[in-house]
Amino acid sequence: MRQLSSSQEKELNKLESQLASTRVELNSVRQDLLEAQMELEETKTKSATTLLATEDEILQLRADLRAAHEKIELRNLVSEDDHQRQIRLLKDEVSILSAEKSILHGRLSRSRSPSPIRHSSRSTSPFTRSESPTAAQLTNASRYSRLISRFNDVYANDRLDAQNLLRRYIEDLEMVQRIIFIATAESFHAAKMAFRQFKLRVRKSLSPSHMGPESLEDAVIDYIVRNLDLYDVQSSVNDVISAMNVNPKISFPAEVDFILISGFIREVCRVAFAMQTLEAPLDIAFAVDGELFSETKYRRTYDSELTAPLVFYHVWPSLMENDIVVVKGEAVTKRGALWSPRKSRSRSCSPLRSRSVSPGRTLASRSRSPSPIRSGTSRF
Repeated sequence: MRQLSSSQEKELNKLESQLASTRVELNSVRQDLLEAQMELEETKTKSATTLLATEDEILQLRADLRAAHEKIELRNLVSEDDHQRQIRLLKDEVSILSAEKSILHGRLSRSRSPSPIRHSSRSTSPFTRSESPTAAQLTNASRYSRLISRFNDVYANDRLDAQNLLRRYIEDLEMVQRIIFIATAESFHAAKMAFRQFKLRVRKSLSPSHMGPESLEDAVIDYIVRNLDLYDVQSSVNDVISAMNVNPKISFPAEVDFILISGFIREVCRVAFAMQTLEAPLDIAFAVDGELFSETKYRRTYDSELTAPLVFYHVWPSLMENDIVVVKGEAVTKRGALWSPRKSRSRSCSPLRSRSVSPGRTLASRSRSPSPIRSGTSRF
């Protein structure tokens, strides 16, 4: 019995030692498992962070790619506008040269075969200008028709291109049409101001050396017609964009700028500048939201209320020669136009921004003017 009990105690001690060693190994295995789990969690966190960074980089690259595409498209539009402008300048130069050629042929034929009737009319007429008109006077009718055609082309083509560009960022069609109309009105104003300054500089340069049979005014207009490419159209475009940025009637997304339609503004400025060289300069009619709709000045849009008497907003201005409508504009008519919520946003009474003119002075000038058209055109 003593031997059996001693052997059992030995086996029991051996088993206890084995159990202790097993527990030590189990604890080490548990520690390794915890470390492996911690490493796995750390790896998972790093992978998630890397994935988020990769997604951000992908989104940024997509945004950069979209911006690059838009810049390329805008450059293509600007280059296309420049090519069209050069083509038009060449056509104008060809027409002017052909007119000069016809003048020289007429003078040559008159010098070769003089007529007594012409001689008597030359002796009795005190104005030499009547028998030797300038190139600008001879081509006034052709330039008049060509400029009206260009104005219609801007309405049919350039306006739609600018509208499609704006619709990518602005879903409201009304706001897009308001932007285009105000850009057109501001372009006419900027072009006329530039023409006045350019005309003053040309008159100052030509007056000391002018000794021709034609008047100084005709010589100035001739020079401007022959050198329309000297017009700094980019300065006018910058003035238009600056005026539109402070106009309270229109809004624009923060991620883009009005430079997006600079091609359209540039073309309108060129047409408006060239229209000032005509004997009777062309201008756009005065327009204000809520005015009485005129069938002689505007066409209604397809979504207008045909029985509404007031203009809700203007889509395209009408072209005027003094008080005569040359080309009809386009307007949207709706009932209750004066009570539109958009109307309350404006602080001015016209699509153009107010240029340091108080409301009382504006109303006074309108009351003194014989007609709304004259008051509008005098403002520009």
